[in-house]
Amino acid sequence: MALMGWSDLIYLGIGLGLGLGSNYIRRGRQKSAPPPEAEPRHQPTPQEVDLKQFDALSEQLKQTQLAYQMASEMSQFKAGFLARTSHELRSPLSSTIGTLQLILSDLCDDPAEEREFVEQAHAGALRLVKLIDEIVFVAKTEHGTDKMDIEPIQLAKLFDEVDDLTYLQAANRSIRLEISPPDPEIYVLADWPRFRQVLVNLVDTAIAQMEEGSIRVSAQIAPESGYVHIWVDDQRSVSAWSESWDLLKQDLDVDTKSSDAKVSSGMRLLMDQTLLSLMNGKLEVLAVPAESEDANFNRTQCSIPLATF
Repeated sequence: MALMGWSDLIYLGIGLGLGLGSNYIRRGRQKSAPPPEAEPRHQPTPQEVDLKQFDALSEQLKQTQLAYQMASEMSQFKAGFLARTSHELRSPLSSTIGTLQLILSDLCDDPAEEREFVEQAHAGALRLVKLIDEIVFVAKTEHGTDKMDIEPIQLAKLFDEVDDLTYLQAANRSIRLEISPPDPEIYVLADWPRFRQVLVNLVDTAIAQMEEGSIRVSAQIAPESGYVHIWVDDQRSVSAWSESWDLLKQDLDVDTKSSDAKVSSGMRLLMDQTLLSLMNGKLEVLAVPAESEDANFNRTQCSIPLATF
């Protein structure tokens, strides 16, 4: 092999240098090439940000208004219940005190009359204790001292008990009482003794305020709301039932000298309303006019949650 000359070596070196340089440049470009561009993120516009904030504030405002309305209604209800309770207790107590004052003032004609007044005062005190027990029963339930046993109960069976507890009072006053049995498959969520007490109170109150006429108790499911509506329709005076709050306020002008310490219809309605609210129910008083004004009847609507299986 012939040895390369100086010129050949020079050309060989230039060629090698050019080759190495091109490879180096190509590798450097590959290393420094930027990654493929990612899709740009959507940045919310100022209008979209303002709209979201507005929706959030609107929702908070609605919740605040709802909470305020519930607190206001509950405050009014508590005030009404307290006023009614104080009146219910004051009337029979005043009667008992008046009877005892007659005895202490020596206004009795003889010992027999004095003994009669003492017996009246004693009977009034016993009735007052019974009245207090009814009010305390509701108050304890509302406070949570007496727990409710909310469970599915068969409405038809409950109606049978209400019929047994009220038909005699209606018959004694010659009032037609019709309790239509609901579907045996209907169950509601309630506390059995307290819900029974509410329905009996509603029927008894109607009987006590009527001289004649009829009372009908029926039930209807409202699937869209998940409630069962129980209707007590009667033929009391429309003026006494024009508004539910009027009914709650009535009987405040009863004779305070009377010794008959019975819970008035307004107080009983308040207690029924309290018990129903604790069972997630609702009580409404509605006036339902008929074709003839003389044939008007009134409806008390008791709504209670429907039990589903």
